[in-house]
Amino acid sequence: MSDTDEHHFESKADSGASKTYPQQAGAIRKGGFIVIKARPCKVVEVSTSKTGKHGHAKCHFVAIDIFNGKKLEDIVPSSHNCDVPHVTRLDFQLIDITDDGYVSLLTESGSTKDDLKLPTDDALLAQIKAGFADGKDLILSVMSAMGEEQICAVKEVGGGK
Repeated sequence: MSDTDEHHFESKADSGASKTYPQQAGAIRKGGFIVIKARPCKVVEVSTSKTGKHGHAKCHFVAIDIFNGKKLEDIVPSSHNCDVPHVTRLDFQLIDITDDGYVSLLTESGSTKDDLKLPTDDALLAQIKAGFADGKDLILSVMSAMGEEQICAVKEVGGGK
C-alpha cells in the first residue's frame, strides 16, 4: 500500500459501547431503569415472590417507557440478569424552534444540535412554545437511551428582569 491511498470510514459518532448493561433482577429497585420488550423503562413497582417448589424467586416489574409513557410489565427470576439501559440526561439552551417542529439547541461546546423534534407531551410543548414566544431563556433537558433522544423537561433561566 502506498502513502497516497486514503481511507474513508463511515462514522455514526458511536463509540461502539453497548446501549445496555446487565444487572441481576433482584438488584433492580423502584426508580431504577430496565429494558422491557426492547424499550427503556423506569421502574415504578417491584414485587418479589418467595422461592417455590422448584427453586427461583421471581421479580415482577411494573415500569413506564421513558419515551412514550406506556406501562410495561415483566416477570424475571431474581437470580437472572436483566438489561439496564444507559440513560443520560443533558441540559441544552434553546436557540430556535423551526416551522417543521424541530428545535435548535446550544451545546456546552458552543455548537448547535438541530436533530431533535419538539416533545409530543402537550403541557411541555405549550410551556416551551409560550416561553420561547415571550423571549425567555429556556433550558431543555434531553433524555437519551438506546439510541433515542427526547426533550423531557424545561426550565427558565433567571434573567433578573
